[in-house]
Amino acid sequence: MEKADEKRDVFVAIADPTRRKLISILAGKDELPLHELTPHFQMGRTAVSKHLMILREANLVKNRKSGRETKYRLNPEPLQEVKDWLSFYEQFWNERAAILKNILEE
Repeated sequence: MEKADEKRDVFVAIADPTRRKLISILAGKDELPLHELTPHFQMGRTAVSKHLMILREANLVKNRKSGRETKYRLNPEPLQEVKDWLSFYEQFWNERAAILKNILEE
């Protein structure tokens, strides 16, 4: 498989705080072009664009050309994998908290 065809792991994509912030910004909007995303960060357009590329590789962000600019939007579907993984641990800790509560009440 060639590198361009590889799909990036969603957990790797969301590991970076800059990419998590991009996801948060895009979650509140329909679409945004790069020039409207860049002012939210202390980095240049090229760096923001590289972060968007990683999010696109994980299918977390979709893009479309509109004239000379590219507009980006969030694709939340891959985040379901993260939610499913976390829900196991949420249940695990809820059960442990209930056991601890019972022990403390005895």
